Amino acid sequence: MLYEINEKALKLESEGKKIIRLNLGDPDMATPPEIVEAAYASMKAGKTKYASSYGETRLRQKLAEAHGVKVENVVITPGSKWGIFATMFLMMKGGGNVIIPTPYWTAYDLTAKAIGAKTKLLRTELENDWKVDLEALESMIDKDTRMIILNNPNNPTSKVIDPETLDGIVEIANKKGITILSDEVYGTIAFTKTKSILEYDGACRHILSNGFSKTFTMTGWRIGYIIANKMLVDNITKLNQITINNVPVFIQDAALKGLELHREIASKIKEKYRHRADLATTKLAAAGFKFSKPDAPFYVFPKLDGLDSEKFTLNLLDKGVAVAPGTAFGDYREHFRISLTAPDEEIEVALDKICEAAQ
Repeated sequence: MLYEINEKALKLESEGKKIIRLNLGDPDMATPPEIVEAAYASMKAGKTKYASSYGETRLRQKLAEAHGVKVENVVITPGSKWGIFATMFLMMKGGGNVIIPTPYWTAYDLTAKAIGAKTKLLRTELENDWKVDLEALESMIDKDTRMIILNNPNNPTSKVIDPETLDGIVEIANKKGITILSDEVYGTIAFTKTKSILEYDGACRHILSNGFSKTFTMTGWRIGYIIANKMLVDNITKLNQITINNVPVFIQDAALKGLELHREIASKIKEKYRHRADLATTKLAAAGFKFSKPDAPFYVFPKLDGLDSEKFTLNLLDKGVAVAPGTAFGDYREHFRISLTAPDEEIEVALDKICEAAQ
């Protein structure tokens, strides 16, 4: 339903209708000019040829330093989505199952199904502050379980996993011999401290997926990375070699420039999205919606008792506002996701229309 809503929004726009797009996590802010200029300089310098399928050494070194790992544990991928797909493909292609807490980013489940793996969905609830039930998690693990996928902070709830719960998940995974794939693409711009999966094991027993799309507003550039044990990094590199070969070097140089400016860029983004989150939560609370206050950009996942979010979403689209129904993220029909990725004035208009439509 997430992608269907997007296609309908595009169709309405092509017909001349103004749509405020709050359905995708695509930041409205431009890529910082220093990053664009770094890519241009790289292209002018002739860095437009084939290159290493591991990624450029300088970029890998910078990432390794930032995460406290070795260069051999880092591989560059064309977006974090490809990194997640490659990891799941290599680890799950022979079958087995993966446990995914819900609500969840749709691509995890779709990828598992595409490669013939089974998914076990572990439901969490707003009323319990979206906490993973550790006993329920352990009971779901069986002899065929190969992976647990965490999204921390979470899309669509913008909730950070509290350290105690994360400790418990890692303890269970280690005891059962299960690998955790932790998607932390929103981690560096979270409003609260987010504990990384890498803090548990310097030998990279578990896997980190991350990227440049959200922190550096580089969604269309398609560059991400995986941090894992050397064997998996080597195997992802082999997959790169027979598919994409390498992320263009000029894009990697642009990403390197982003890392050099990381603190400044991340600070600006957090400030902007904290203001938007405050605006959204104030208006939604006044209109009677239930939700958890966002711990990170870009999303709010409100609930209204008795709501059919698919009908609500389609009706909103006719009023010029695109959001995503809760059913796109699991069995959450009374919820919908608002992505605060439009100009401030448009967000305010859209929130007013959302609140009005809920009355």
